[in-house]
Amino acid sequence: MRLRGTSSAAVLIGALALTGALAGCSGTPAARDSETREVTEAGQDSVFQIRVGDCTIDVPDGDASEVPVVPCAELHDNEVYYAFNMDGGAWPGETAVADAAAETCVAQFEKFIGISYDETELEWWPITPTEGSWTALNDREIYCLAYDPAAPSTGSLSGAAR
Repeated sequence: MRLRGTSSAAVLIGALALTGALAGCSGTPAARDSETREVTEAGQDSVFQIRVGDCTIDVPDGDASEVPVVPCAELHDNEVYYAFNMDGGAWPGETAVADAAAETCVAQFEKFIGISYDETELEWWPITPTEGSWTALNDREIYCLAYDPAAPSTGSLSGAAR
């Protein structure tokens, strides 16, 4: 999957190595509540294991198959606010994936934040499939993440209306 960072220069995390994606996490996985699946202790989760409501720390430049996740009560950079799957079939190309992410993530932004994307001081970015993950792993999922470009957050951005 491809992650686009939240700094002014986009951070691109390239295509996953198939073996790394199938092997799972090499770091300590985040601990999750057995009922709610909410992150209770920070750790590294595979990009295929993150979910709506997870809070993440920005990742450095380079290739990665994992995302650092933390409880949202702790200082974090991003929050996953929506996830959806693109229709199957052949790889549609990076532009089509980026367009689908923009259309859906912006449309869902107001429902999560509480005001429209045009009115907010907050930003969003997507985690998207790469051609390799689309083809080899049947990866169609796009994650929408919200963040405050001014500073890391503590607590959820849900309903922040700013």
